[in-house]
Amino acid sequence: MPETNWWIFLNTHWGKILGALLGLIFALLVINYGFWISLFIFLCIALGLLIGWRLDLTEDVGRFFRRLFSAKNE
Repeated sequence: MPETNWWIFLNTHWGKILGALLGLIFALLVINYGFWISLFIFLCIALGLLIGWRLDLTEDVGRFFRRLFSAKNE
């Protein structure tokens, strides 16, 4: 079954494949928009991923944003 071989390959090397795809996307962004704009796009993606990850962990959107925007000395 050739399908199984592809599945095993993808499961074994998913980090390398993901890294290669991210590198390709970054290279295309640099070619089209320049380095600094591409870096800004990746930073926005990372920030969105971090916020989404935290929301998945806490599952309480209101509490998350209250903690995010509250004063440090309260």
